[in-house]
Amino acid sequence: MGKVTGFLEFDRNDRDYRPVEERIRNYNEFVLPLPEKDIREQAARCMNCGVPYCHGTNTITNQPTGCPVNNQIPDWNDLVYTGNWEEAARNLHSTNNFPEVTGRVCPAPCEASCTLNIDDNPVTIKTIECEIADRAIAAGLKPESYGPKTGKKVAVIGSGPAGMACAQQLARAGHDVHLYEKFAKAGGLMRYGIPDFKMEKGNIDLRVRQMEAEGVTFHYGVNVGVDLPVDKLLKDYDAVALTGGAEKGRDLPIPGRELKGIHFAMEFLPQQNRRVSGEAPGTAEAILATGKKVVVIGGGDTGSDCIGTSIRQGAVSVTNFEIMPQPPEHENKPLTWPLWPLKLRTSSSHEEGVSRDFAVLTTKFTGENGQVKKLHCARADAKFQPVPGTEFEIEADLVLLAMGFVHPVHDGMIKSLGVELDPRGNVKADQLAYQTSTPKVFAAGDMRRGQSLVVWAIREGRQCAHSIDKFLMGSTSLPR
Repeated sequence: MGKVTGFLEFDRNDRDYRPVEERIRNYNEFVLPLPEKDIREQAARCMNCGVPYCHGTNTITNQPTGCPVNNQIPDWNDLVYTGNWEEAARNLHSTNNFPEVTGRVCPAPCEASCTLNIDDNPVTIKTIECEIADRAIAAGLKPESYGPKTGKKVAVIGSGPAGMACAQQLARAGHDVHLYEKFAKAGGLMRYGIPDFKMEKGNIDLRVRQMEAEGVTFHYGVNVGVDLPVDKLLKDYDAVALTGGAEKGRDLPIPGRELKGIHFAMEFLPQQNRRVSGEAPGTAEAILATGKKVVVIGGGDTGSDCIGTSIRQGAVSVTNFEIMPQPPEHENKPLTWPLWPLKLRTSSSHEEGVSRDFAVLTTKFTGENGQVKKLHCARADAKFQPVPGTEFEIEADLVLLAMGFVHPVHDGMIKSLGVELDPRGNVKADQLAYQTSTPKVFAAGDMRRGQSLVVWAIREGRQCAHSIDKFLMGSTSLPR
């Protein structure tokens, strides 16, 4: 703890954004970094708590109270305060394979569990993490290795954050790792779901190059279970990790759902990401918000991404409906801290010009000539049923369904492998060993856990790699 009185001397000072009217003209990142002096002062605010909930684990549930990858936050805060950026980067990378990603898109449960958050004044952990990662990248990412080659071959299916973390750890342990991706580029949700204005995709490309130098072989445009039979996969590899996403979107099966202009968020967002990167758009019809009245159904991060993208595409108006009641603006700290609180969260996209409404239930869509034109809605009660007498209508040319994801797609790989599923439709795998019901097949990330955060996917990928290495070698030096 470099500055014992730092939390008393310095107020919280976080990154700012470029003005709305400037940032909505393009898809570039718009967060303004803090000067080094300010970053080091913010790091000095860390109290080096006796019980650091920011990266601790609940001994009863064995689940994190803050950071899912257990970043050693007080340690690298102290290193940043003293100006030892290189050692801070080594420390950070020891627990997190992609801190430049989490430093941009993670909702920062570590800050919610910070002791200073009792006074609504947490350490700016996310900002410090991002600065450490960006400085390390600017200095040059070097390939790493934990040991000699083992002669074992591992296939990782799905190159999202769980798959990339799993593959990188296994390659560093000396295994011959092959990462299969059905799309044209690696990254999964990081590349095709998260808009570029939240994270530019050059960050992923740098990690891909690092992983290739570490021995990971990427196979693009391969849909395992469709293009590549699972029998051949099981025959050719000593272990297989299933790390695809929970891609089955939650639908809204109400009258009029078949009308044109109603799309899942993950039909809409990847198209714009491909346009920005210059990737071929594919054969699907273009979905654009330009000149349209847009309604986004779903109040989470995906809905927020749809809002920001629609505004940048030139929507006439954007309205956001959430079926849940509006949460309180401030949490009850004695009741919730150090756990993640339920409270009203306003993203940068919400600030760019959207009309938000809560406790809204859409009962049907109507249109003209097969095209959606109107939503028929009502207020929702505590059981998410329409309240009589509260009906209203709203015009819409484009409706984006961003209500979350229910489970991975079962057709193809999962059905062919015959792995057991849990009651929610996810791949069932042991909580500690990550093993499925099929011999030598493991599962991690959203495919096993269900829809979750990037940081949880990284945790699961790392832990899955630990289990696979132990399965193949009898013991492992990979961190869990």
